[in-house]
Amino acid sequence: MVETGSSIVADEVERFAALAGDWWDPDGASAMLHKLNPVRLAYIRDQVDQHWSLDECSLKPLTGKSALDVGCGAGLLAEPLARLGAKVTAVDAAPGLIAAAELHARGQGLDIDYRVAAVEELTGAFDLVTSLEVVEHVAEPAAFIRALAARLAPGGLLILSTPNQTALSRLLMVGAAEAFGAIPKGTHDFDKFIGPDRMKLLLAEASLKCIDVEGIAWSPTRGLHLSDDIRLNYLVTAIHA
Repeated sequence: MVETGSSIVADEVERFAALAGDWWDPDGASAMLHKLNPVRLAYIRDQVDQHWSLDECSLKPLTGKSALDVGCGAGLLAEPLARLGAKVTAVDAAPGLIAAAELHARGQGLDIDYRVAAVEELTGAFDLVTSLEVVEHVAEPAAFIRALAARLAPGGLLILSTPNQTALSRLLMVGAAEAFGAIPKGTHDFDKFIGPDRMKLLLAEASLKCIDVEGIAWSPTRGLHLSDDIRLNYLVTAIHA
């Protein structure tokens, strides 16, 4: 079921809301996200440093900048963005996840503006907009990306991540990962996966320019890591065209 005028799919919200209780447990149902998060953060930090010509050794490179994380879950990305100095707003459609996020942030002494909301309900502009592993779960990806673009400040940076639509992603992310319990069953619908070429078109239709694509690959020796191999999962960075 889709909420009218919103990117939110109620069934997807319910599925992820059920994970709220152990979201911050690195060995819990969201363990794969915990493994993925350092890889995503390394990419974000590199893109941020390049885009704003920042000191790559700075502990708080985002000081003075605003960040919006859409589909934030219980805050796995929002918290590191806050630690990097950003003034963070983070939204998710699941009240239980936002409650878990607020509780965890308080325990960490972090001031993050968490909201139960869809991106279409927001106003204002943000220097950095992130939405990781979300676009494959929304009702209309094109409308969702337009809504993200509407929240991106002039000169700002948009960063997304999503599974590629390949035989390898079907095998590992839908087949093996769910079969062996690495992620909860039903997490992914292969038909909703978006390849980089289609992603670039969606970005262009939202008056955004793709400036970088980088893969997230997996190997037995390295685990998840940034790579030129985009067959499994990838990150994309865009700016206003």
